[in-house]
Amino acid sequence: MHGIYRKTPSQEEQEASALKAIELRDLQSQFLHLHHNKIYTKEALETSAKLLEVNPEHYTGWNYRKLAVQHFLNHQSETEADSESIQSVLNEELKVVENALKKNFKSYGAWYHRKWVLSKGHSSTDNELRLLGKFQKLDSRNFNAWNYRRFITMLKKISDEEELQYTTDMIYDNFSNYSAWHNRSVLLSHLFKKRGERQSHKESVLEEEFEFVRNALFTDPDDQSGWFYHLWLLDQTVKLEPFLLSSWPPHGSSRSVDYLDGCNLFPSMHSQSKDRMFPLVLYFSEPVEGVNSSTVTIECEYYANEDVIWRPLSANKFGFAQVWLTYLNLPDEVHSLKDCHLKVFVAQFPGIVSSSGFSCSQTSHIVFSLCVPSHDREHAEGQTVPRFSWKDKEFYSHATQSHDASLLRSLHQLKIAEESKSKAASDWSMKIISNEIAHCRELLSSTNCKIGKLTLARLLMAQNKLISYGIPNDGIEVHYEEILGLYHDLMKLDPVHICYYEDESSLVLLKQVTSSMESILRYCYQYGDSTSPRMYSCLCLRLNGLLLSQIGSVERLLWIQILDLSHNKIRSIEGLEALQLLSCLNLSNNKICSFTALDPLRSLKSLKVLNISYNEIGAHAVNTRRYLCSSPMTHTVENDWNFKEFTNSGVKLNNHWDVFFIFRDLNLIQLDIMGNAVVNDQLKSFLFKLMPSLKWLDGENRN
Repeated sequence: MHGIYRKTPSQEEQEASALKAIELRDLQSQFLHLHHNKIYTKEALETSAKLLEVNPEHYTGWNYRKLAVQHFLNHQSETEADSESIQSVLNEELKVVENALKKNFKSYGAWYHRKWVLSKGHSSTDNELRLLGKFQKLDSRNFNAWNYRRFITMLKKISDEEELQYTTDMIYDNFSNYSAWHNRSVLLSHLFKKRGERQSHKESVLEEEFEFVRNALFTDPDDQSGWFYHLWLLDQTVKLEPFLLSSWPPHGSSRSVDYLDGCNLFPSMHSQSKDRMFPLVLYFSEPVEGVNSSTVTIECEYYANEDVIWRPLSANKFGFAQVWLTYLNLPDEVHSLKDCHLKVFVAQFPGIVSSSGFSCSQTSHIVFSLCVPSHDREHAEGQTVPRFSWKDKEFYSHATQSHDASLLRSLHQLKIAEESKSKAASDWSMKIISNEIAHCRELLSSTNCKIGKLTLARLLMAQNKLISYGIPNDGIEVHYEEILGLYHDLMKLDPVHICYYEDESSLVLLKQVTSSMESILRYCYQYGDSTSPRMYSCLCLRLNGLLLSQIGSVERLLWIQILDLSHNKIRSIEGLEALQLLSCLNLSNNKICSFTALDPLRSLKSLKVLNISYNEIGAHAVNTRRYLCSSPMTHTVENDWNFKEFTNSGVKLNNHWDVFFIFRDLNLIQLDIMGNAVVNDQLKSFLFKLMPSLKWLDGENRN
């Protein structure tokens, strides 16, 4: 029960509990004998009923009764018995459930068994709402009862409008009823779907709901029930039609294929880059599905559009992803083409749908050109590959004058988003969010409420998101410093959830860094000297020492080839998989705990230099309970792995399956892993064998 604390039992209570345990074990032994021998007599059912009345959480007991009922129904169907006898058996099951619920009205097994009995269709539902009323009086927030109520209202065809009024009454009775608020969100979602495209009606309903929940928030700001419902309302308010947010190559750009595969960083490696491939990246405003050759068309004289295969990066279990990737390979017969012009049309035909159910109806187009070098470009055979250095002296601050900086200026405008923003966004959303921000600030002026501060931070970020999409804002300024201040306060007020606040603060800081050209150029440096023969100069983004714990704002960073994220607090690198040009990455001195946390790197085919030194890899025990098997090596999904060459050499793959999984498809030239607990000579030897391209490992040359 909510608000009732456990107390230490007395000696008498402990003795009574021990006696009950003995009786329960004896009863359970009798029941298991009946169950294993498939005995379904009246006496056997009485034994199971006694067991379930004492222990309603005995799932095997409920499954036994289902088998017994099904055995009876199968037998009756053979003898064509009347429906009254069937109804009598099912009614007995309902009585057993009711007795069990009197013992524990939060028993999952009991509520599920009751639903199973009613689904047979022989029992009346007239008594169910009365029963629910009785149990909801004992605990109005019992989510098992609310879930069962949704099941009953569906059977009895009670309208959503009628149930919505019921939740209103329950909330007026106790506005701390989280289950009632949740049920309200479920009902409104159903109503919004039923009424289809009537956006004006949805907007008026949401306005009324904001006012309704505000009464609860101002009455008791520290009660979280209303705040969670407010968060759901905010999510409904900012849901927009998906659109193409950015791309690589950017619209209107002209790039060299050498630039796209890292040859400008390592000219001596040109002989290894025989395939003139380049990545085409589409970054949407939210996760979508349906990106294929039918919904995205490419116009180029050297390609047939139907041959292009798109794949999602970091898709969820339903196949939705924010980033979609394909590789285009110029054919061998194109020897010395100077400019290859391409046009990409996105959502020209329907089929791209967001995870929120909105279709992408705004057609966007990208036009860019590629300079393609010939295959006979001169290169030095056997030239030594230089070691990449992350020392400060290698970076120069005059990046604003480089050719890459001019590319950055064109990319930073996100022209694609500008084409769609007027149709994809809503002035109404901006008005509602601005209104809620004002009310939230009013509330916080009189109370130091943790969840109120968190809500204000979320509202301000939602407002900034709409501003970035170009919604008219009447001169409203972005509030990054205020949001960062709110999360800083929350870290002090609520240290238990400090990791969450650090992640959210990191996302805000990266939004601020990438919000303007002036801001992002403060973190851009030139690597190397353009007059140096060992390596071409290149633009580098240095975000080291910012206390980042998470990656964000990737849609504005697709141009990056060199990225320094060292001396932060990064635990996850999710998001980096979109940076298809990334050749050099520094993740040293962070909080990465395992090699499997580096999974996004498997999508980066251009990655040549990686520094993961001085993290926490191997310092913490791996929780193998996360896996269905002892290691992913035994999983059938990766059946193309070739282990023989490693097992024949005496290497114990069970000690390095995660290393094999991450690094087997990478073509690294340089890797730094020192300072991690897992590092030893055996691991280094394994890495050299796994990656023939590896020349440098922890500063040591392969030769």
